[in-house]
Amino acid sequence: MSSLKLGWNIMKERMTAGRMMVIWPLLTIFILFSSWGLSDPKVNLPASIVVNSAYDVMYVASAFILFSATMGAVLISFDGISRDRLSGVLEVKLSQPINRSMYARALLIGHWGAIFLPVMVLNLFSVLIIWYRIDDLITIDEFFIHTLATALVLLWYTSIQLLASSWAKDLGSSIAIGLGLWMIFTLLWLVFTTVVAGFSGVGVDDLNSAEFVKIDAFMDLLSPNGLYHHILEMHLDNVDRGMSPLNVSLAAIVWSVLPAYLLTRRIERIHP
Repeated sequence: MSSLKLGWNIMKERMTAGRMMVIWPLLTIFILFSSWGLSDPKVNLPASIVVNSAYDVMYVASAFILFSATMGAVLISFDGISRDRLSGVLEVKLSQPINRSMYARALLIGHWGAIFLPVMVLNLFSVLIIWYRIDDLITIDEFFIHTLATALVLLWYTSIQLLASSWAKDLGSSIAIGLGLWMIFTLLWLVFTTVVAGFSGVGVDDLNSAEFVKIDAFMDLLSPNGLYHHILEMHLDNVDRGMSPLNVSLAAIVWSVLPAYLLTRRIERIHP
C-alpha cells in the first residue's frame, strides 16, 4: 500500500471522528463570518489596514483562518501516534510489511488532509461571499498564493503536533505540548520579538519603527504564523517589511522539510 492510499484512509478516519463536530463549527464561524464582516464597506478597521480588493479582505481574514485552522490541526493530530502507542495498536501497525518512512508520510498526509480539506471548502465559500459583498473577485494567482500559504502552515502545524505525539507518554502530554507550542506561536511570539529587539538595542516603545519592523520580519521567519503572513504579503503592494521573497521561500522550504524529516526519523526509530 502506498503512502497516498494509506494517508487517504487515515484522512477518512479522522474526518469521521467525533472531534470534527467541534472543528467544523469552529472553522465555519471564524472563516465565513470573518469574510462576511470584513467585506462590509462600513466596517471600522485600524488606519494601518487598507481593504481595497477581494485579496485585501482575504489577507485580513487570514488572521481568523490562522487562529482556527491551526487549532484544528492540533486537535486532529494530537493523538495521531500516542493513542495507538498506548493501546498497543502502533506495535501491530509497525510490525506489518510496510516501510516505516512510508507510514510516517502517510500519517502526515492523512492528518494534514483532514484539516486542509474543510478549510479549503470554506475558503471557496468565503471567496463567493466576498465577491457578493464587494463585487470583486480574486485572481487565480492570488487564490493560488492564499491556498498554498494555508496548505503550508497547516502542514507545519501537523508535522509539529505529530512529532510531539510521538514523544508524549500519554494523551494529556501530547495535547499539552501541542497547545503550548500553538500558544507560543499564536499569542506570545510578539513577546519574544520584543525581547530580541531589546537585546539588539532597538526600542520597543514604537512598534512601527523601521528598526523594529526589520527585527519583526526576521523573527516571523522563525514562526509558522509569521511565515504564513510573509507568504501572503508577497502579493500585496502596500506591505513591505524588507524581507526578500528568496528568504521567505527558503524559510518555507526549511519549515516544510525539517519537521517532516524529524517525524520520519522518529517513526523509523520508535520502539512501541
